Amino acid sequence: MFNSTVFPFAPPAPVYPVGRSYVGLIPGKWLVIALAVSAVCLAALMYDAGLTIDPTAPRTLVYLTVFTVALGLRCAFRTPNNPAQRVTRDIAETFGLFTAVSLMGAVSTYPIGAETNGTIDAVLQQIDATLHFDWLAWYNLVAEHRSLQILGIAAYQSIYISPAVILGYCAWADKRAAARGLIASFWVAAVIALALFRCWPAYGPFATLWHGPAPYMTESGLYESQLLPLLRARLVHEVDLSSLRGLVEAPSFHTASAVLYIVAAWPFARIRTPILIVNIAMLLATPVEGTHYLADMLAGASVAIIALLIVAAIRRRLPGTVPEWTGSR
Repeated sequence: MFNSTVFPFAPPAPVYPVGRSYVGLIPGKWLVIALAVSAVCLAALMYDAGLTIDPTAPRTLVYLTVFTVALGLRCAFRTPNNPAQRVTRDIAETFGLFTAVSLMGAVSTYPIGAETNGTIDAVLQQIDATLHFDWLAWYNLVAEHRSLQILGIAAYQSIYISPAVILGYCAWADKRAAARGLIASFWVAAVIALALFRCWPAYGPFATLWHGPAPYMTESGLYESQLLPLLRARLVHEVDLSSLRGLVEAPSFHTASAVLYIVAAWPFARIRTPILIVNIAMLLATPVEGTHYLADMLAGASVAIIALLIVAAIRRRLPGTVPEWTGSR
């Protein structure tokens, strides 16, 4: 089991014995295949939509450097001789994979958005009305209080912090299987969300419910309603990684991410509470800062649950799999 690494070749026997942390370890070659297939699909989507990425742009070079360094460290320490090398290997592996999944997912929203038609905002508004959720009331409350704006932005941006904490802890605590489980769940959720986005394009409540000058410009602003028409008209030809914006309105991927992060951190007592608090705050901030309907958020939570069930079913079928939910560390 341990010999299934992130690269499609088997390394020598590991220095560290196979322990509880490697139960249910998703083979690395599966993750590599998933990323390779994703990259091919993304390239085809970009070509079909007439979109490109400037390989010489500064942000592109930064990503290439990050991936090169991560790959180099992963190869150099594939069979660690001490704890520091093991932690370095696992950080390079998991941070590299998670960043690749996140980047490809965000970029994919552009060519997929170019193929969409219309919006389902009216349907989402009707669902919110049925649920008695008043988005305008939430927005007005935040717009009137600068403290709520600052806290909301910080909470909304924590989507980048939580995975770093979880993956960093997994590397430190030798929880490689849990880290790969999070990455696999995140990838599955992203695929589902992108497929639904193709069928469920929306501009969001800020663009459709608010009229007149806005007293407060939210973190997400109006970019869905501004970018989607340009993409559909083929007026955008290059995806700028320095100003990359995910365009999925429904389902809410911030909500899906929060569910994934909470579940990933739950077995580990040392990080469970802070991750739970931060992601509850992110969920509370998502309607305004992410300009999401409550319907979007419920759909996002459903996507996360489906992804978790799929990955859990796969992990249960791996040889020697037993539950890891001990919460011992």
